[in-house]
Formats: sequence, C-alpha cells, structure tokens
Amino acid sequence: MSADPPGLSIVLHSGGFDRVHYALVMATAAAAIGRPTLLFVTGRALRLLLADDGWMGLDPADDGSTAIERERRFAETNVATLAELTESLDPLGVRVMACEMGWRVLGLDKPALRPDVTVETAGVVTLLQATPPGAHLIHL
Repeated sequence: MSADPPGLSIVLHSGGFDRVHYALVMATAAAAIGRPTLLFVTGRALRLLLADDGWMGLDPADDGSTAIERERRFAETNVATLAELTESLDPLGVRVMACEMGWRVLGLDKPALRPDVTVETAGVVTLLQATPPGAHLIHL
C-alpha cells in the first residue's frame, strides 16, 4: 500500500505576471499528478481572481511586458497561457483561497469574481489548517 502523495500549498502574494503564471504552472502540474493542491492568493495577485479580465491589471512581467503582451508571447510559443492555466484550476481540483485581509487592503469588500474558478475567501489560519502536516508550502 503506497502512501498518499504529499500535498502542495502555494502562497501567491506577488502581483507580477511571471510569478502569478508560474504559481499556476506549479499548482496545475501538482494537481495533474495527483497531489492535493491549495492555492492561497493574496496581495496584488488577487487581481487574477477578479471577473471581467481583472488579470489584465496584474503588474508587468519581469521583462516589463504587459499581461496581454506576455499572454500573446506564450500563445505564440505554445506555452500554457495564464487564461488556460486558470481555466484548468477547477477541473484539476485545485483548491483556491482568496485572502480576506488582502481584499480589504485592496479596498474590495465584495469583489466580483471570475465565474470559472471556485474561490473560497479565507484567512491565514484557514490556510494553515488546510495545509496538512508533511505538505510542501511554497511562497511566490
């Protein structure tokens, strides 16, 4: 009898496009190989979860390009786009939490969220309770 694979919890606080994209790469890859995966989104990265293409308000990529320019480049080079990765979260079973404190800091009391991702609003205590002992916790 094999042990369950260790879980992965990702704390995503950076609103930089490249960090948000890579956090989604890590989350979807982990879920695709059967690891229980939790994505805790806070800070400027919360824009990823906003309805009406709020992700376009993410901070520029490391090379200074905008989210739209970066998405176009990824599509041209057959790299999974932010949009594709985000749409994969629910089907792959990634648990997504939005930081309640983060929403308040951004001045968004009851934000309109994107309809294709199931999002729980929670705090750090809930994140820690949901991260089982032995799970890997990474911070981006």
